[in-house]
Amino acid sequence: MCTTCGCGSDQVHVDGTILHQHDHDYSGSRRAHVHEHGVSDVGESRRVRIERAVLAKNDRYAQTNRQLLAEHGILMLNLVSSPGSGKTTLLVETIRALQSDLSIAVIEGDQQTDQDAMRVRATGVQALQINTGKGCHLDAHMVGHAIQRLDLQENSALFIENVGNLVCPAGFDLGEAHKVVILSVTEGEDKPLKYPDMFRAADLMLLNKCDLLPYLSFDVCRVIEYAHRVNPSLQIIQVSATLGTGMPAWFDWIKRSHHCAVKAKRAIVSTQHASD
Repeated sequence: MCTTCGCGSDQVHVDGTILHQHDHDYSGSRRAHVHEHGVSDVGESRRVRIERAVLAKNDRYAQTNRQLLAEHGILMLNLVSSPGSGKTTLLVETIRALQSDLSIAVIEGDQQTDQDAMRVRATGVQALQINTGKGCHLDAHMVGHAIQRLDLQENSALFIENVGNLVCPAGFDLGEAHKVVILSVTEGEDKPLKYPDMFRAADLMLLNKCDLLPYLSFDVCRVIEYAHRVNPSLQIIQVSATLGTGMPAWFDWIKRSHHCAVKAKRAIVSTQHASD
Protein backbone atom coordinates (compact mmCIF):
# COMPACT_ATOMS: atom_id res chain seq x y z
CA MET A 1 0.00 0.00 0.00
CA CYS A 2 1.16 3.51 -0.77
CA THR A 3 1.53 5.67 2.32
CA THR A 4 0.90 8.82 0.29
CA CYS A 5 -2.25 8.19 -1.75
CA GLY A 6 -3.67 5.15 0.07
CA CYS A 7 -3.70 2.90 -2.99
CA GLY A 8 -2.80 -0.73 -2.73
CA SER A 9 -3.89 -4.29 -3.23
CA ASP A 10 -3.62 -7.42 -1.15
CA GLN A 11 -3.02 -9.38 -4.35
CA VAL A 12 0.11 -8.50 -6.27
CA HIS A 13 0.98 -10.89 -9.09
CA VAL A 14 4.64 -11.76 -9.60
CA ASP A 15 4.88 -13.53 -12.96
CA GLY A 16 1.34 -14.83 -12.52
CA THR A 17 1.72 -15.97 -8.90
CA ILE A 18 -0.17 -14.11 -6.17
CA LEU A 19 2.12 -12.42 -3.66
CA HIS A 20 0.26 -11.44 -0.51
CA GLN A 21 1.55 -8.20 0.92
CA HIS A 22 1.57 -9.72 4.42
CA ASP A 23 3.93 -12.50 3.38
CA HIS A 24 7.03 -13.04 5.48
CA ASP A 25 10.46 -11.92 4.33
CA TYR A 26 11.53 -14.02 1.32
CA SER A 27 14.94 -14.56 2.94
CA GLY A 28 13.29 -16.74 5.55
CA SER A 29 13.41 -14.46 8.60
CA ARG A 30 10.15 -13.62 10.29
CA ARG A 31 9.17 -9.96 10.58
CA ALA A 32 6.27 -8.28 12.32
CA HIS A 33 3.41 -7.43 10.00
CA VAL A 34 2.59 -3.78 9.48
CA HIS A 35 -1.17 -3.48 8.95
CA GLU A 36 -1.79 -0.42 6.83
CA HIS A 37 -5.15 1.33 6.94
CA GLY A 38 -6.68 4.33 5.23
CA VAL A 39 -5.53 7.67 6.59
CA SER A 40 -8.76 9.63 6.34
CA ASP A 41 -10.01 8.35 9.68
CA VAL A 42 -6.81 8.75 11.68
CA GLY A 43 -5.06 11.76 13.15
CA GLU A 44 -1.99 13.35 11.64
CA SER A 45 0.37 11.93 14.26
CA ARG A 46 -0.89 8.41 13.69
CA ARG A 47 -0.68 8.86 9.92
CA VAL A 48 2.96 9.84 10.30
CA ARG A 49 3.65 6.80 12.48
CA ILE A 50 2.02 4.48 9.95
CA GLU A 51 3.96 6.04 7.08
CA ARG A 52 7.25 5.73 8.93
CA ALA A 53 6.53 2.10 9.80
CA VAL A 54 5.68 1.21 6.19
CA LEU A 55 8.78 2.93 4.81
CA ALA A 56 11.01 1.41 7.50
CA LYS A 57 9.74 -2.06 6.61
CA ASN A 58 10.36 -1.34 2.92
CA ASP A 59 13.88 -0.10 3.68
CA ARG A 60 14.71 -3.37 5.44
CA TYR A 61 13.69 -5.35 2.38
CA ALA A 62 15.61 -2.91 0.17
CA GLN A 63 18.79 -3.39 2.19
CA THR A 64 18.45 -7.17 1.86
CA ASN A 65 18.10 -6.75 -1.93
CA ARG A 66 21.07 -4.40 -2.09
CA GLN A 67 23.33 -6.69 -0.10
CA LEU A 68 22.42 -9.73 -2.20
CA LEU A 69 23.06 -7.89 -5.46
CA ALA A 70 26.35 -6.43 -4.20
CA GLU A 71 27.65 -9.88 -3.27
CA HIS A 72 27.10 -11.03 -6.85
CA GLY A 73 28.26 -7.90 -8.68
CA ILE A 74 24.80 -7.21 -10.11
CA LEU A 75 23.92 -3.66 -11.13
CA MET A 76 20.23 -2.90 -10.55
CA LEU A 77 18.77 0.26 -12.10
CA ASN A 78 15.27 1.55 -11.31
CA LEU A 79 13.75 3.24 -14.37
CA VAL A 80 10.96 5.63 -13.38
CA SER A 81 8.76 8.00 -15.35
CA SER A 82 5.21 9.05 -16.06
CA PRO A 83 3.21 6.92 -18.53
CA GLY A 84 4.08 7.52 -22.16
CA SER A 85 7.64 8.75 -21.69
CA GLY A 86 9.02 6.07 -24.02
CA LYS A 87 10.49 4.06 -21.15
CA THR A 88 9.87 0.61 -22.68
CA THR A 89 11.21 1.59 -26.10
CA LEU A 90 14.32 3.03 -24.47
CA LEU A 91 14.78 -0.15 -22.43
CA VAL A 92 14.39 -2.42 -25.46
CA GLU A 93 16.95 -0.42 -27.46
CA THR A 94 19.31 -0.46 -24.48
CA ILE A 95 19.07 -4.24 -24.24
CA ARG A 96 19.72 -4.67 -27.95
CA ALA A 97 22.84 -2.52 -27.74
CA LEU A 98 24.34 -4.12 -24.63
CA GLN A 99 23.19 -7.74 -24.48
CA SER A 100 26.12 -9.09 -26.51
CA ASP A 101 28.54 -7.83 -23.85
CA LEU A 102 26.41 -7.93 -20.70
CA SER A 103 23.98 -10.44 -19.20
CA ILE A 104 20.69 -8.58 -18.68
CA ALA A 105 17.41 -9.33 -16.93
CA VAL A 106 14.33 -7.16 -16.44
CA ILE A 107 11.59 -6.73 -13.83
CA GLU A 108 8.49 -5.14 -15.36
CA GLY A 109 6.01 -3.28 -13.18
CA ASP A 110 2.48 -2.49 -14.37
CA GLN A 111 -0.94 -2.43 -12.77
CA GLN A 112 -2.25 -4.87 -15.38
CA THR A 113 -1.11 -6.83 -18.50
CA ASP A 114 2.29 -8.17 -19.47
CA GLN A 115 2.57 -6.31 -22.78
CA ASP A 116 5.84 -4.54 -21.89
CA ALA A 117 7.34 -7.77 -20.56
CA MET A 118 6.48 -9.47 -23.86
CA ARG A 119 8.29 -6.70 -25.76
CA VAL A 120 11.35 -7.18 -23.58
CA ARG A 121 11.28 -10.99 -23.88
CA ALA A 122 11.29 -10.60 -27.67
CA THR A 123 14.90 -9.40 -27.35
CA GLY A 124 15.84 -12.76 -25.81
CA VAL A 125 16.40 -11.65 -22.21
CA GLN A 126 14.56 -12.70 -19.07
CA ALA A 127 11.65 -10.45 -18.10
CA LEU A 128 9.52 -11.08 -15.03
CA GLN A 129 6.19 -9.30 -14.77
CA ILE A 130 4.83 -7.80 -11.55
CA ASN A 131 1.19 -6.66 -11.73
CA THR A 132 0.39 -4.38 -8.81
CA GLY A 133 -3.40 -4.28 -9.25
CA LYS A 134 -4.49 -1.01 -7.67
CA GLY A 135 -0.95 -0.23 -6.55
CA CYS A 136 0.88 2.67 -8.18
CA HIS A 137 4.48 1.59 -7.57
CA LEU A 138 6.78 -1.36 -6.92
CA ASP A 139 8.18 -1.90 -3.45
CA ALA A 140 11.27 -3.72 -2.21
CA HIS A 141 9.26 -6.73 -1.02
CA MET A 142 7.87 -7.36 -4.52
CA VAL A 143 11.28 -6.85 -6.10
CA GLY A 144 12.92 -9.21 -3.62
CA HIS A 145 10.56 -12.02 -4.61
CA ALA A 146 11.18 -11.27 -8.28
CA ILE A 147 14.95 -11.44 -7.76
CA GLN A 148 14.55 -14.91 -6.24
CA ARG A 149 12.61 -16.09 -9.31
CA LEU A 150 15.07 -14.80 -11.89
CA ASP A 151 18.14 -16.73 -12.99
CA LEU A 152 20.55 -13.84 -12.46
CA GLN A 153 24.14 -14.25 -13.59
CA GLU A 154 27.20 -13.02 -11.71
CA ASN A 155 28.32 -9.53 -12.75
CA SER A 156 25.11 -8.89 -14.69
CA ALA A 157 22.63 -6.01 -14.99
CA LEU A 158 19.03 -5.97 -13.75
CA PHE A 159 16.70 -3.26 -15.03
CA ILE A 160 13.45 -2.43 -13.23
CA GLU A 161 10.79 -0.71 -15.31
CA ASN A 162 8.63 0.76 -12.57
CA VAL A 163 4.94 1.55 -12.79
CA GLY A 164 4.38 4.78 -14.73
CA ASN A 165 4.09 7.38 -11.96
CA LEU A 166 6.22 10.36 -10.95
CA VAL A 167 4.94 10.47 -7.35
CA CYS A 168 4.91 7.30 -5.25
CA PRO A 169 7.95 5.42 -6.68
CA ALA A 170 10.13 8.30 -5.47
CA GLY A 171 9.62 7.28 -1.85
CA PHE A 172 10.34 3.57 -2.18
CA ASP A 173 13.91 2.30 -2.19
CA LEU A 174 14.04 -1.04 -4.03
CA GLY A 175 17.70 -1.75 -3.31
CA GLU A 176 18.75 -0.26 -6.65
CA ALA A 177 22.11 1.32 -7.32
CA HIS A 178 20.46 4.28 -9.05
CA LYS A 179 17.07 5.68 -9.90
CA VAL A 180 16.97 6.86 -13.52
CA VAL A 181 14.10 9.21 -14.33
CA ILE A 182 12.95 9.41 -17.95
CA LEU A 183 11.25 12.63 -19.03
CA SER A 184 10.00 13.08 -22.58
CA VAL A 185 9.95 16.43 -24.35
CA THR A 186 6.20 16.00 -24.90
CA GLU A 187 5.50 16.35 -21.16
CA GLY A 188 6.45 19.98 -20.48
CA GLU A 189 9.46 21.69 -18.90
CA ASP A 190 7.88 22.12 -15.48
CA LYS A 191 7.78 18.43 -14.47
CA PRO A 192 10.87 18.66 -12.19
CA LEU A 193 9.21 21.48 -10.26
CA LYS A 194 5.83 19.75 -10.09
CA TYR A 195 7.29 16.40 -8.99
CA PRO A 196 10.47 17.39 -7.12
CA ASP A 197 10.74 14.26 -4.96
CA MET A 198 11.29 12.05 -7.99
CA PHE A 199 13.92 14.28 -9.56
CA ARG A 200 15.59 14.72 -6.19
CA ALA A 201 15.77 10.95 -5.70
CA ALA A 202 17.22 10.25 -9.15
CA ASP A 203 20.90 10.20 -10.08
CA LEU A 204 20.31 10.51 -13.82
CA MET A 205 17.64 12.09 -16.00
CA LEU A 206 17.19 10.91 -19.57
CA LEU A 207 15.45 13.59 -21.63
CA ASN A 208 13.79 11.38 -24.23
CA LYS A 209 12.08 11.88 -27.59
CA CYS A 210 14.46 14.69 -28.52
CA ASP A 211 13.80 13.90 -32.19
CA LEU A 212 10.44 15.64 -31.69
CA LEU A 213 11.96 18.96 -30.58
CA PRO A 214 11.60 20.64 -34.01
CA TYR A 215 7.83 20.15 -33.77
CA LEU A 216 7.37 21.37 -30.20
CA SER A 217 7.82 24.56 -28.18
CA PHE A 218 9.76 22.66 -25.50
CA ASP A 219 12.66 24.61 -23.95
CA VAL A 220 15.56 22.23 -23.18
CA CYS A 221 17.58 24.83 -21.30
CA ARG A 222 14.61 25.62 -19.07
CA VAL A 223 13.92 21.97 -18.12
CA ILE A 224 17.60 21.47 -17.32
CA GLU A 225 17.58 24.59 -15.15
CA TYR A 226 14.45 23.39 -13.34
CA ALA A 227 15.91 19.91 -12.82
CA HIS A 228 19.13 21.32 -11.38
CA ARG A 229 17.16 23.70 -9.19
CA VAL A 230 15.62 20.62 -7.55
CA ASN A 231 18.74 18.44 -7.70
CA PRO A 232 22.02 20.26 -8.50
CA SER A 233 23.93 16.97 -8.85
CA LEU A 234 21.47 15.37 -11.28
CA GLN A 235 23.19 14.14 -14.43
CA ILE A 236 21.24 14.74 -17.65
CA ILE A 237 21.56 13.02 -21.03
CA GLN A 238 19.46 14.05 -24.04
CA VAL A 239 18.38 11.04 -26.09
CA SER A 240 16.08 9.77 -28.78
CA ALA A 241 15.40 6.08 -28.26
CA THR A 242 13.85 5.76 -31.72
CA LEU A 243 16.67 7.44 -33.68
CA GLY A 244 19.53 6.51 -31.33
CA THR A 245 20.63 10.10 -30.76
CA GLY A 246 22.51 10.44 -27.47
CA MET A 247 22.08 6.76 -26.63
CA PRO A 248 25.85 5.96 -26.64
CA ALA A 249 26.29 8.36 -23.71
CA TRP A 250 23.55 6.46 -21.84
CA PHE A 251 25.22 3.14 -22.65
CA ASP A 252 28.57 4.44 -21.39
CA TRP A 253 26.89 5.56 -18.15
CA ILE A 254 25.53 2.04 -17.65
CA LYS A 255 28.93 0.49 -18.34
CA ARG A 256 30.60 2.76 -15.79
CA SER A 257 27.95 1.95 -13.21
CA HIS A 258 28.31 -1.75 -13.94
CA HIS A 259 32.08 -1.51 -13.52
CA CYS A 260 31.50 0.03 -10.07
CA ALA A 261 29.19 -2.86 -9.12
CA VAL A 262 31.75 -5.46 -10.16
CA LYS A 263 34.51 -3.58 -8.37
CA ALA A 264 32.41 -3.45 -5.20
CA LYS A 265 31.84 -7.21 -5.39
CA ARG A 266 35.60 -7.79 -5.61
CA ALA A 267 36.09 -5.67 -2.51
CA ILE A 268 33.49 -7.73 -0.64
CA VAL A 269 35.15 -11.00 -1.70
CA SER A 270 38.56 -9.65 -0.72
CA THR A 271 37.27 -8.64 2.71
CA GLN A 272 35.70 -12.06 3.23
CA HIS A 273 38.94 -13.82 2.30
CA ALA A 274 40.91 -11.58 4.64
CA SER A 275 38.63 -12.48 7.55
CA ASP A 276 38.91 -16.25 6.93
